[in-house]
Amino acid sequence: MRAVVQRVSRASVRVDERDVGRIERGYLVLVGVAHGDTTDDADYLAQKIVELRVFEDSVGKMNLALGEVSGSVLAISQFTLLADCRKGRRPSFSHAAAPDVAHPLFERFVEAVRQRGIPIQTGQFGAHMEVELVNDGPVTLLLDSRIPA
Repeated sequence: MRAVVQRVSRASVRVDERDVGRIERGYLVLVGVAHGDTTDDADYLAQKIVELRVFEDSVGKMNLALGEVSGSVLAISQFTLLADCRKGRRPSFSHAAAPDVAHPLFERFVEAVRQRGIPIQTGQFGAHMEVELVNDGPVTLLLDSRIPA
């Protein structure tokens, strides 16, 4: 699984001109599910994201985790994170898991974040979404459950 984690002061997502998710301080997380991903990948990403220390402490050092700042997560499923752009001009999405595989793993990720005590909202899986955010910093991190630490 891949994730783009953006520290935000606020973020929201709309589907068909209606708000379906909105947070204040926290992370906007774009999540892509690849062929071969498992519940272990979802759990790994959830734990890593919840434990990241990228919020500033009283001396301005990135030293605080999401829970320490009463932050939330807005999670958006985004298969395009698995795009392969190496050949030609049109991206290939052959590395992305099919929706019937990706949807349950995305939901597992969401539940794993929730079980760690972090409020989480989501977009609508498979829908065309409009996402707005105010990136705080900016801080943007790329995570991949298959790249060894």
